[in-house]
Amino acid sequence: MRIGAADRGPMTIGQKLWQVNWSLVSFIIVLTGIGCAMLYSAGDANWNPWAKRQLIRFGIGLFLMIMVAVTDIRMWMRHAYTLYFLVLGLLVAVEVMGVIGMGAQRWIDLGVIQLQPSEIMKITLVLALARFFHGASLEDIGRPMFLIIPLLLVAAPVVLVLRQPDLGTAIMLTMTAGVIFFLAGVRAWKFGVVIGAILAAMPVAWTLLHEYQKKRILTFLNPESDPLGAGYHIMQSKIALGSGGIFGKGYLGGTQSHLNFLPEKQTDFIFTMLAEEFGMAGGLLLLGIYAIVLIYGFAIALRVHNQFGRLITLGITGTFFFYVFINIAMVMGLVPVVGVPLPLVSYGGTAMLSLMIGFGFILCSYVHRDVRVGRHGSGGED
Repeated sequence: MRIGAADRGPMTIGQKLWQVNWSLVSFIIVLTGIGCAMLYSAGDANWNPWAKRQLIRFGIGLFLMIMVAVTDIRMWMRHAYTLYFLVLGLLVAVEVMGVIGMGAQRWIDLGVIQLQPSEIMKITLVLALARFFHGASLEDIGRPMFLIIPLLLVAAPVVLVLRQPDLGTAIMLTMTAGVIFFLAGVRAWKFGVVIGAILAAMPVAWTLLHEYQKKRILTFLNPESDPLGAGYHIMQSKIALGSGGIFGKGYLGGTQSHLNFLPEKQTDFIFTMLAEEFGMAGGLLLLGIYAIVLIYGFAIALRVHNQFGRLITLGITGTFFFYVFINIAMVMGLVPVVGVPLPLVSYGGTAMLSLMIGFGFILCSYVHRDVRVGRHGSGGED
């Protein structure tokens, strides 16, 4: 007869560390290693200015990930709303005292690091929605009035992020929320109503877009119309992707990137740089590693026996998928350029730390997969 988690008594820190899915951690380390190697190349075979900082941030992120993983999942549930409103407050603070960079006001300068609250909101929104839907019956979810609160939880950060402006992050927050709503049991016809309303409102939304956002969409439809202006980024990205061929030009040998034709090579367009140096084979290998990480996320969700942990795992796995899909589709010209980094590979402090904390919640759900979680974070001991 299998002994349940509640029958074993509370786990020690050592036992929780033993329960961590170290195979998933190893693939996260591999992805970060690939990212640091590409940042070393982007710095012209120099650890500065990007690769060294990325390694330091990864070390901090790895520590935070393990700390989150071994913390009782019921504690995270009890404080889910607190964390959400704390980050929402930071988004409000961006409006008042945010640092402006590249035409957008998205950061708060903390001296040591420039914090981007919208990246952290991608994780805390998942926590808040998982807390709300945990323990809710299908009958509750079927009532339209029941969905007003979670819709407000989504709308508040989306509106604040759009004001920065950051269309890419706003889209990601909306899509991640949609995944959790669907997994919680919201009927498909309600999604149809929302999508229909969005399509109907598109003419109005177009008038509200900033001029550069309109130009990005028009450039996406016809990048050749302005090859030296708005279409420059995507044209150079396509040239670099094509020049890599099957096996690439070799490490440190990418001409488009090292001759500075490729813009933002350390952030949004780092996949293009990798594909130029390692070709289609290198790009497919990276996509394969991403696929393995996603499979781990779905597999862990299937093993988690509480709704809160399951929704967290699938929500953060969905966020990770949207990062990968939007970035790679963007650099290939399949979607407009929206400024979404390639997870664990692109240079970025807040994005790296928030992703590592997100993976910490996935690992926490796995470590506490047999814990009974009550409606408000109570339940049997782990």
